[in-house]
Amino acid sequence: MRFGVLTGGGDCPGLNAAIRGVVYRATGSGHSVVGFLDGWKGARDRLVRPLARSDVHDIILRGGTVLGSSRTNPFKTEADAQKVLATLAAEGIDALVAIGGDDTLSAARELHRRGGKVVGVPKTMDNDVGGTDWTFGFDSASSAAVEAVGRLRDTAQSHHRAIVLEVMGRHAGWVALATGLGGAADATLLPEEPYHEESLIRQVRSAVSSRGYAIVVVSEGVELGSVRGSAGGKDEFGHELLRERGVGAEVARRIEIATGIETRSAQIGHIQRGGPPTLFDRLLATRLGVHAVDLAVSGRFGEVAVLRGESVRGVPLDEALRSPKTVPREWSDLLHTFDA
Repeated sequence: MRFGVLTGGGDCPGLNAAIRGVVYRATGSGHSVVGFLDGWKGARDRLVRPLARSDVHDIILRGGTVLGSSRTNPFKTEADAQKVLATLAAEGIDALVAIGGDDTLSAARELHRRGGKVVGVPKTMDNDVGGTDWTFGFDSASSAAVEAVGRLRDTAQSHHRAIVLEVMGRHAGWVALATGLGGAADATLLPEEPYHEESLIRQVRSAVSSRGYAIVVVSEGVELGSVRGSAGGKDEFGHELLRERGVGAEVARRIEIATGIETRSAQIGHIQRGGPPTLFDRLLATRLGVHAVDLAVSGRFGEVAVLRGESVRGVPLDEALRSPKTVPREWSDLLHTFDA
């Protein structure tokens, strides 16, 4: 078989490990692999490079993706859809492995509906893809955010301040949850929960009163009612661009006005996306990449490799895309056990 592989959407640590898993599993069974550059853009515009074991041997050690990525929607127009199908035919692709989050996998599902032979690998630092217990990229991103909290705690303690850290997370607050729990934050705000300013102010006051400083973690997708600096723009999949909403800065402003406590904000942003993957993400991404090849060889197209418990298995793309995986009550209850 001739395999194609692409990485789409926002990058995160572990993508290279997944690519490596695909290449090693496929070539080990006598198949060949080519990579499409810059996600679905490469599949649309026929941007291709061959992938041998020598090309991917040590990329598991690095963050990002050697194939590049983009937020291209290949089915935005019928003309683009036909270009993708033409590229796959011209390259003689017997199976395409699409590595990405909801948008990338939604495109894979559309390709499958049009007769394309495609399998998926879920990735997102937001950990919000349905059908899988965990996605790679999440552990690495959350670990970077927890480290940032530790650094912010040092300066908050020195100056007796409250500091707000804004982390990524559009509809799901998994990164904020993990950062707040792992970083011993005094308050953590999730998109899944209504914003209660009185409760937040009470927690900050309590923390400053007891130890002289406070740490607040907030997900970028939290709705505050009115947030200054909304970006207004949207990407090719129709998602609002959140980078300019300034949720963390607005929360810090409100805390300082309400309490009189000197308050600062920090936005970790794309720092979460870079750097080497954690061991967990390296192993998970490798397992998923390998299993995606196994699915294709078995003719199980239209499925995505997922982690369920300790096992990796294939589930239909429809099941994986049925609904985003948001933070459930049991996790938020655990989080609020440690509120200030």
